[in-house]
Amino acid sequence: MKTASRALWLAAALAFPALAWASEPLTVCLNENAPPYSSRASHDGGFDYAVSKALANKLGRNFGVRWFESKLDEDSSGALEANALLSDGKCQIVAGYPLNEDTLGQPGSPTARLPDFEGFKASDRRRRIPLGTLQPSKAYHFAPLAIIVGGPALGKLIQGLADLQGLKIGVEGGTLSDTILMTYGDGALIDRITHLVPGREQLWPSFEHGDFDATLVPLHRFDAYRAQHADTKLQASGYTFPLGFNFGFVGLATDAKLMSEIDSALAGMLASGEIATLASGAGMTYFPPRAPDVRKHILLSDLKAL
Repeated sequence: MKTASRALWLAAALAFPALAWASEPLTVCLNENAPPYSSRASHDGGFDYAVSKALANKLGRNFGVRWFESKLDEDSSGALEANALLSDGKCQIVAGYPLNEDTLGQPGSPTARLPDFEGFKASDRRRRIPLGTLQPSKAYHFAPLAIIVGGPALGKLIQGLADLQGLKIGVEGGTLSDTILMTYGDGALIDRITHLVPGREQLWPSFEHGDFDATLVPLHRFDAYRAQHADTKLQASGYTFPLGFNFGFVGLATDAKLMSEIDSALAGMLASGEIATLASGAGMTYFPPRAPDVRKHILLSDLKAL
């Protein structure tokens, strides 16, 4: 009898770590205002929310969210903000992270401030968080730059930047889209380009007003705009620029076991088509990730070669 009781106790003790791991929530940090990727105000949370929730289910863990706000200003750094959230234990992974060589690994600064997040306190504003080393997951989608057209450009066959000749072009200054358009053909489009200030929501109203005929913009931004303006006459041309970015999750290198499990789960979700289905449900045009998962830094010569 004692032997049987001891065996049962030993079996329970051995099983306990696995049960504890499975019941521990997987808390994911999500940008609260980046539709269609993630949106706290949305009824469904967005694409990254859906992928994160499905991932937690695949890992057998409860799902938790920590919403944060990323400000667009010269002093902010998405990489440092994500690292601070992870290093301070606000979440285990950050979703919707651009997989670029420059934004991974050891940070350029030993400490960083936290962005505003759900549960943020006044004392958090004064803290600087010692940073860890960022480790990426597998990519789960690719974000392309697309040409969007309106007015006289509607119905025009767009197969490349050369087809923008003769059109009025609008673009937000200082963006990758701006650099691509300004350098194309050694400046062949410069005289056709109108620059707008990024972050002031000028692009779509000016476009709808007819101030220009075409723009080059991350496709997800047009997805988000179209979801809020079903009556828009603007259309995606069907052309996407060859250069874009893979997105995935990012965690700390000290959580290598978790990141490995996430990679395995994502591989299965990609192979089954589940992630593409989640994108469709979030109203997002889906592109599968492109090799390599992590892109090296972009050079001006890379743009001129495309």
